[in-house]
Amino acid sequence: MNLRKYLVLLGVSIFAPTGDSLLSYGMKQVGNVSLRHPSELLLAIANPWVGLGIVCLLGFFASYMTALSWADLTFVLPASSLGYVLLGLIARFVLHEHVSVTRWLGIALVSSGVGFVTSGPELTKRLPHRRKHAQPVATEVSR
Repeated sequence: MNLRKYLVLLGVSIFAPTGDSLLSYGMKQVGNVSLRHPSELLLAIANPWVGLGIVCLLGFFASYMTALSWADLTFVLPASSLGYVLLGLIARFVLHEHVSVTRWLGIALVSSGVGFVTSGPELTKRLPHRRKHAQPVATEVSR
């Protein structure tokens, strides 16, 4: 795996927790919204923290799509779970949320599993695709 691919995975791992954290911070300022009132959702986007969170989540989505274009889902998703560590740290020290020992243990277990998944190949080797209804090749020779 080259540096560009590591940077894409780093983008996936950083953009998601950063965007989620900014969205959480902004929505705590906005207050309760309801799907029954779409205008409330549109007004929530006007909050700069919510807007910045959406931009970061768009960055995550672009990085995620890029990673999936060259690697299997079973490689990309676990590799991106390192963002859970960052999310836990942001929640605890920036958003001042209580993160219990049980949650830290869960984050550690998920993150430790990344080592197992990323030690294998990033892309499954596939055999050439066979068409199901291919016409048989003529083998009879005309006389």
